[in-house]
Amino acid sequence: HVFVVCSSMTSLSGSNLTNLPSHITIPSYDRSKVVPGIAHIGVGAFHRAHEAVYVDRCLHLPGHASWGIVGIGLLPFDVPVRDALLAQDGLYSLNEKGADGSKSSRIIGSIVDYIYAPGNSKAVLSRLSDPSIKIVSMTITEGGYLLDTKGHFTLGHPAVVHDLQHPEEPTSVFGFVVGALDMRRKANIAPFTVMSCDNVRHNGNTAKKAFLAFANARDSSLAQWIEANVSFPNSMVDRITPAMTPSTRDQLNSENGLNDLAPVICEDFIQWVLEHDFCNGAPSWGDAGVMITTDVSPYEEAKIRLLNASHSMLSYPAFLSGQRRVDSAVHDPLFYKYLSDFLDDAGAWLKDLPGMQLSAYKKKLLERFGNPAIADQLARLCLDGGSKIPGFILPTLTSVLQKEKETPSGRTGHAAPYSRMAFLLASYNIYIRSKVDEQGQAYDLNEPNALHIIQPIIANNDPLALLHCHDIVGPLTGTFAPFVDLYLEYVSNISKNGVRATLEAINTASSSSK
Repeated sequence: HVFVVCSSMTSLSGSNLTNLPSHITIPSYDRSKVVPGIAHIGVGAFHRAHEAVYVDRCLHLPGHASWGIVGIGLLPFDVPVRDALLAQDGLYSLNEKGADGSKSSRIIGSIVDYIYAPGNSKAVLSRLSDPSIKIVSMTITEGGYLLDTKGHFTLGHPAVVHDLQHPEEPTSVFGFVVGALDMRRKANIAPFTVMSCDNVRHNGNTAKKAFLAFANARDSSLAQWIEANVSFPNSMVDRITPAMTPSTRDQLNSENGLNDLAPVICEDFIQWVLEHDFCNGAPSWGDAGVMITTDVSPYEEAKIRLLNASHSMLSYPAFLSGQRRVDSAVHDPLFYKYLSDFLDDAGAWLKDLPGMQLSAYKKKLLERFGNPAIADQLARLCLDGGSKIPGFILPTLTSVLQKEKETPSGRTGHAAPYSRMAFLLASYNIYIRSKVDEQGQAYDLNEPNALHIIQPIIANNDPLALLHCHDIVGPLTGTFAPFVDLYLEYVSNISKNGVRATLEAINTASSSSK
């Protein structure tokens, strides 16, 4: 990213907040009194659209000046954000775009410091070991926890090997967090809470497993101390935050009359369900709109089976048909009905939850997906299908197939309760093999985590190879004959007649069966 300064617009800094255009909301708290109580590793767009927003809300509450954020960047691609935030005193504009055309812009002031770790490892360790830091949060992506498909921590990863050999000069999130906890232990300073904000099922448990494995490799007594004293709360996070392109940034700044080097664009929906498990205090999350619960699991399950699964269900067939934007696909009546019907398929296995009424949640999902201002890309949803399908689609598919084996519904063919999921897998089978969509446009297969699983399937010309891959579809899918037959029928139909004609037949059967 190259940040371009436009002299005709108002620059963004702490000294000129009151000079900004009147339509931009600015913080009403005194930022000069705010000090970091939270260190966040991985200050990307999602963090700045999510946790940093909730912290900004908290800072408007009385008695919360000690809960600011110090951002920490570990990787080279963090440099542009570092430069932008340091130039703007940690400030940036949050631009919310509603599906109804509504929009709002506000300045987020919760990030009050930033440290770039490469070359500054001692400064990062010093800050993390400071008693004022009570929470270390992170958005490092699912793959960042270095757990393999069997849940084992990758001790052989180069960064892990380095940090175990050079604990005084860590480079990874594990070296910094565990190193700082060790410093606090030795100085008899209370530990901080480790809070994952990644879109990972049981993210707190995932983080705990990874950090304990690293700590145990470093010092078993340290690992025991962390297990006994450090909290790893689970949470469910949700907000669609597309990547910022130079053209979008320039458009936002033009609309706002603001020269923001690092604006964020996001939808107007935001959700955070959090287990209140903090070993060293926390802001008043609940007063800032966070849903506090003792068990986040049912909320995670609902989001994964509905939102994440719907993204995967839409991705491959819509992309193969020639669609490229999520909102355009959702506004296509063919795909809208397909998604609506799938939400009913998946929703049948879920229950209403406090603060999450399923019928309203499903309706809101379709509205969010159809938001043209967000312009989310289908290519992003197609990314990493070999990892997403088992996590997002398989839970519902397995439930449906088990029920059909035990108490058959009597619905077969296109009207079968698993027809849409058979269609999805048929589309994925063609997607990973074809590399050209139905409009003749070439595309690259992007499977960063499961390519070693996908490649043997591609090498095998038999479409059943996908259904025989337990890592992706589980052991039941390839053995339930009616499902296998329907899947093969869809592979053939898509190849001969295309995605749209195949899906039209499924939608018609669905309408007739209701």
